[in-house]
This record gives sequence, C-alpha cells and structure tokens, in this order.
Amino acid sequence: MDVAALRAYAAVAQQAGRAAQPQPGDDAAAGAAAAQGPNFGSMVKDAVGSVEATLNNAEQLTAQAATGQAELVDVVTAVAAAEVQLETVVAVRDQVIRAYQEIMRMPI
Repeated sequence: MDVAALRAYAAVAQQAGRAAQPQPGDDAAAGAAAAQGPNFGSMVKDAVGSVEATLNNAEQLTAQAATGQAELVDVVTAVAAAEVQLETVVAVRDQVIRAYQEIMRMPI
C-alpha cells in the first residue's frame, strides 16, 4: 500500500465524518453527538493522517540518507515505524471488511 492509497482512505474517512455531522438547526442531534465523543470517521481520519505523516517522514529520511544528510540508524527506525503503522492499518481494514461481510450474510 502506498501514500496514494492512504490519501484515498483519508478522503473516505473525511466524507464519512462530514456525513455524520448534524445539520444546522438540529440542536438535539448536536447534543447527542457531543455526548457520544469522537465518531468513527474522525478516528479513522486521524489514524490515516498519522500513518501518512510517518510514511512521508520515512521517505524524506531515505532521500536524505541517499545524499548523505541523514544517519542510517534514523532511516531504519523511521522505516520500521512506518511499516508497523501501515501493517496496523491493513489489519484494521481487513477486520472492518470481515465485519461488513458478516453483517451482509445475516438474514433479515
């Protein structure tokens, strides 16, 4: 998975967050949303943004190491952190897809 895929996930999460926001003049929905805490769309958006920032940092350090401006240890650490975060995002995505498929198999 690359940065473009993460940006696509971020865009979907942002759209989901906008769809979940209450409409103007809907005071009851605004109060209920505030009582529930953060919504799933904003949590996904934040997580994807964090992973994207980590991947960009790893790419920048890799480019700097190629020109001799960064230490190899810093590059390896950044790439390992990016890999772990990306694997976590993929695992969460797989679980969400499995849950969706299970829900779709339920009889109505």
